[in-house]
Amino acid sequence: MFKTFRLATCASLLSLSPVLMAQASAAELKVVASFSIIADFAKNVGGDRVEITTLVGPDGDAHVYEPRPADAVAVSKADVVLVNGLEFEGFLKRLIDTSGTKAPVVELTRGVEPLKLSDEPAGHAHPEAEEEGHDHKAEEAGHKHESAEAHDHSHEGHHHGEYDSHAWQSIKNAEIYVKNIAGAFCEVDKAGCATYTANSDAYIAKLAALNEKVKTEIAAIPPEKRVIITSHDAFGYFEHAYGLNFLAPEGVSTESEASAADVAKLVDQVKHDKASAIFVENITDKRLIDQIASETGLKVGGTLYSDALSTADGPASTYIDMINHNMQTITAAVLSQ
Repeated sequence: MFKTFRLATCASLLSLSPVLMAQASAAELKVVASFSIIADFAKNVGGDRVEITTLVGPDGDAHVYEPRPADAVAVSKADVVLVNGLEFEGFLKRLIDTSGTKAPVVELTRGVEPLKLSDEPAGHAHPEAEEEGHDHKAEEAGHKHESAEAHDHSHEGHHHGEYDSHAWQSIKNAEIYVKNIAGAFCEVDKAGCATYTANSDAYIAKLAALNEKVKTEIAAIPPEKRVIITSHDAFGYFEHAYGLNFLAPEGVSTESEASAADVAKLVDQVKHDKASAIFVENITDKRLIDQIASETGLKVGGTLYSDALSTADGPASTYIDMINHNMQTITAAVLSQ
C-alpha cells in the first residue's frame, strides 16, 4: 500500500514538473524604476514577470528627491535599473555609486530627440508646434539621443543639462520609452523576451490610439484659447507635439524658484497673450499659482499631473489616465472661458 502511494505521489510530481519548471523559469525580474511614470511603463511591459520598486512614488518630485538607505539596497539587488536620463534624476549618480550595483542602468530617453532648453528666463513660451504631417524633431537640439543600451554607471559623457528632460509628455516619446524597456528586459531575461515584446506591442497600440485622441481634442480648442499657465516648465514636449502654448513661472526643475521679477514678467505676458487658464501641478506648491491667478484674474482650472502619477485611488494612477485627465482638465477650463 505504501509503495503504491509512493509511486502515485512520484507520478503526480512528475505530472506537475512542467508547471514547476515554468514557474522557476519565470522568476520575477527585479526592476528598479526611478519614478512612477517609468514604473507604470515597466509594469505594462513586464506584467507578472517583473517585481518593480519605485524610488520616487506617486505625487513625488524627482527634482528634489533625496534617496533613502532602502533605495540603495533595492538598487544593489536589482536586475535592471530604469531611469529617464537627460539629468532628470539629479540624485542618480550618487545613488548608483553608493549601491555598488552591477545591474545595467538604462536611460529610457535614448532614441528621443531632445528639446534644447531656451536661454530665455522662466515664464517664456515655446515655439508653436509644427504643422500636422511634420514631426517636430527638435532640430535645435543638434543631435539624437542614442538607442537604448546598458552603459557605464558613472554616466560620464552623458550630461544633458542643456536639454528638457520631460520627454514622456509626448506620447510618441512614451512609445520610445516602452520599446527601450522591452529591449532592456529582453537583454537580462531572454526567456521572457517573447512576453515582453508582445506586451510592449499591445501597450504601444494603446498609446498610438491615445495620441490620436489627444490630437482630436486639441483640434477642438480654438487657437486663441491655447495659451495656459502651469507651475513649472514641464510640458514643452506636449506643447511641441500638440500645439498648446505653456507658460510657467518656474523653469524645467522645481528646484529653481521664480523671482519676483520672473513672476511680474509672466503676469505681463499673460495679460498680453491672453492666457485662457492657469493650473497647479500635483508635485508643486500651489501658492505661487494662486498669486498669479489673483494678479491676472484667471481662475485656477484644476490640477495637472506632470512629473508623477497620482496614488492608486486618484485620477492619474497610470500614464494613460494621466494624459486623459490632463486633457479633460485643460479642455474643461479653457472652453469654459
